[in-house]
Amino acid sequence: MKKDFDTWNKAKKDIHDKGEHKLYHMREIWWCSLGVNVGFEQDGMGDEQRRPVLILKGLSKETCFVIPLTTAGANHPLRPSIGRVDGKEARVLLSQIRVIDTKRLVRKIGYLDKDIFARIRKAARDLL
Repeated sequence: MKKDFDTWNKAKKDIHDKGEHKLYHMREIWWCSLGVNVGFEQDGMGDEQRRPVLILKGLSKETCFVIPLTTAGANHPLRPSIGRVDGKEARVLLSQIRVIDTKRLVRKIGYLDKDIFARIRKAARDLL
């Protein structure tokens, strides 16, 4: 599949120049402008290159650790289920944990249940 890096680079410049840092908290699920990425790194979807992410940990006002979400139904140890998000069954992509600038956060979707979040945090820690 051919990736359109040029269009994403223009959008990324706008996010960098005009975006505002968002107030966020652990356990929140947000739509995030992940964009077009290299190789097998998780991309955003649609014209705006967005994907839901789970806020795993805050690092500062400007940055946080996130885990991208997927609705792909394949069972895999690195894709634990977290239940329904925006009306669809969702899984976290533990292999795609990354730090983002909070300017990439677009809109909060909601919170993840405390028990499920604890399970996901433990699974993330076990990766290291």
